[in-house]
Amino acid sequence: MDGLLAPFRSAGVKSSRRNFLKASLAAGGGLLLTARIHGIAKAAVSGEAGPREIALNAYVRVAPDGSVTVTAKNPECGQGIKVMLPMLIAEELDVSWDKVRIEQAGYDPKYPAQVAGGSQATPVNWLPMRRVGAAGRQMLIQAAATTWGVQASECDTTPGVVRHQASGHTLSYGELAEKAAAVKVPDLEKVPLKDPKTFRIVGQPMRNVDGEKIVTGQPLFGIDVTVPGMLYAVFQKCDVHGGKLVSSNVEAIRKLPGVKAAFEVKGGTDLRGLLDGVAVVADSWWRANRARQQLQITWDEGDITGQNSADFARKAAELAKGAPSSTVRKNGDPAGALAKSAKVVEAAYHYPFLSHIDLEPQNCTASFVNGKVEIWAPTQNPAPGSKLVASTLGIPESAIKINMIRCGGGFGRRLSNDYMVEAAWISKEAGAPVKLVWTREDDMRHDLYRPAGYHFFKGGLDGAGKLIAFTDHFVTFSQDGAVANSANLEPTEFPARLVANLELGTSMMPLRAPTGPLRAPRSNGLGFAFQSFLDELAHASGKDPVAFALDLLGEPRVLPDPPGPRATPGFHTGRMRGVIELAAEKSGWGKTKLPKGTGMGLAYYYSHLGYFAEVVQATMAANGLIQLDKVWIAGDIGSQIINPLNAENQAQGAALDGLGTAIGHGLTIEKGKIVQGNFDTVLPLRMRQSPPVEVHFRVTDFPPTGLGEPALPPSLPALGNAIFAATGQRIRSLPFKDQKLNASA
Repeated sequence: MDGLLAPFRSAGVKSSRRNFLKASLAAGGGLLLTARIHGIAKAAVSGEAGPREIALNAYVRVAPDGSVTVTAKNPECGQGIKVMLPMLIAEELDVSWDKVRIEQAGYDPKYPAQVAGGSQATPVNWLPMRRVGAAGRQMLIQAAATTWGVQASECDTTPGVVRHQASGHTLSYGELAEKAAAVKVPDLEKVPLKDPKTFRIVGQPMRNVDGEKIVTGQPLFGIDVTVPGMLYAVFQKCDVHGGKLVSSNVEAIRKLPGVKAAFEVKGGTDLRGLLDGVAVVADSWWRANRARQQLQITWDEGDITGQNSADFARKAAELAKGAPSSTVRKNGDPAGALAKSAKVVEAAYHYPFLSHIDLEPQNCTASFVNGKVEIWAPTQNPAPGSKLVASTLGIPESAIKINMIRCGGGFGRRLSNDYMVEAAWISKEAGAPVKLVWTREDDMRHDLYRPAGYHFFKGGLDGAGKLIAFTDHFVTFSQDGAVANSANLEPTEFPARLVANLELGTSMMPLRAPTGPLRAPRSNGLGFAFQSFLDELAHASGKDPVAFALDLLGEPRVLPDPPGPRATPGFHTGRMRGVIELAAEKSGWGKTKLPKGTGMGLAYYYSHLGYFAEVVQATMAANGLIQLDKVWIAGDIGSQIINPLNAENQAQGAALDGLGTAIGHGLTIEKGKIVQGNFDTVLPLRMRQSPPVEVHFRVTDFPPTGLGEPALPPSLPALGNAIFAATGQRIRSLPFKDQKLNASA
């Protein structure tokens, strides 16, 4: 632990008298612990409890043989939550991990926050899940003590067993079920938790519970679902978002081989809901899609004036010549400080619209029968999906059952459920269960895009190379008069709070295409722009980028957030210094003589409560192609790495995701339509391009936080900074594949 860094109060659930457990007898015998943890758990039992099983709220059942079944309430989309949360409960319950079985829950309103997003699972569940396991353990101890006529304080546990220390008597958890049901429930706020030094499960590398099925291609994902009597569906929408259907040749489509139904859909105006289109249902997906290719549709595309990427770039440049339309943050006198600076650096940065390109395109299976619908969906956020289906189909939510299926990638795309309501509507109209599967072109051209952004920076340095002035005119997008989803700039954006004279301002352009969160929302673009420009300032100052960063951060201290709903515990300069120093140490920064055409770049970023610094080493080939040599990652996500194997994988995956985005991703809009549609124009990182990624975590005295997202933002600017170090070329626009890159001059 780092004793120099004072711990924050847990960012998890606040203590409350509403936090308690209620004991009762489970069906078939055994203990039922109904957890009421404010904001976390409500009364529910998932699955069928077998004879004499112990049921610990909605999450845990313990069988007579001592095996434990943990119900995973949150969607699993590759972030490892299906293993991590059960580890917390199993640790405090004190059972062997090889006795744990995991089941995926379906959507149930009794569960709160059944959502995967924001890297929130760890900070939200760290203490509550441990307390549930610890309370169950205490009740089992009390049941054993009563059986033996001794004090509970004389008893302890070994995995799955309660023992009396003096006599050596033991009873298994399964044997104690009936008596445990009658034990007074301990106060969750006072129940003793294990000293982390005694952890047997938490902190150990645990493999993906679905790993074998994934690598052997067994049915697991939404696209694998089959149900009796199922047909296959495709859905054609207007490629101009929100375009209205005028006419189609559905009568001719109905006559094609294998087609069981074809009909027009009149949807609404919500770009995240059911839109106008034509559905084709057939006895195979191939036949459905072949029939779709023969559709002849007339659309009313509406006004698409100015909805072109080239127009956006021109408009942004024009807006940048004037003052921002709104001020996000202003400290000191930026204009005056720039005028007095010994050196002023100006630069314009741009990043494009992005599609999520989940490996598994959007899909959903639905069966509408007698006013009720059952849904099998790879969704990150089923609750809004249930409401959307209910309101669109005109049925109560009680008539909807959603089975949550493992997502083949999510990255924020599956926080919205347009594909879910489409499948439910098509099933209702077709009168049969249907599996709706989008094509890759559907997926790219009907996404909720990471918004593009345009940044116009100025930075002022004094005679000693110190940053004394910083401004950014951020030109972004609006919809319905408000900033578009995930297109905003926060007043805490780094280096805010560290430069005495600073101004962050925005201007907006109207956008028709829908936008939304993509892995590390906002930060995935802002990190590239801000950290690249800070590297420019470092070189302009004549200082090494690591030294420049440490000088800017100053002494270890907390810089508090302004009050508000998005406030965090604040930005800790000491924690950021720590990961920068660790990344520099592990990469050998400044100590290795690199060959001509090879360079190292540093970037660092704070998002989703995680502090990360990354060094990328890259080589520019003579043909202008980028060779990724190696990546070093240093992260600070608090006091406990719950599952080191998954933590390493998440950090590696995030960095590679970011590098692939920087090199080959990017969408353009022409006449209101997305131009790109497949992997021939949007280029994910290939395995042969992927470099070794070395991950190091700095353990500090702070509550544990998540890491599905915060390791991504630094990778993009670190690569750009490495290219500059290798070639002297500063790349200010993504993706790199669209730039003319040369080997070292």
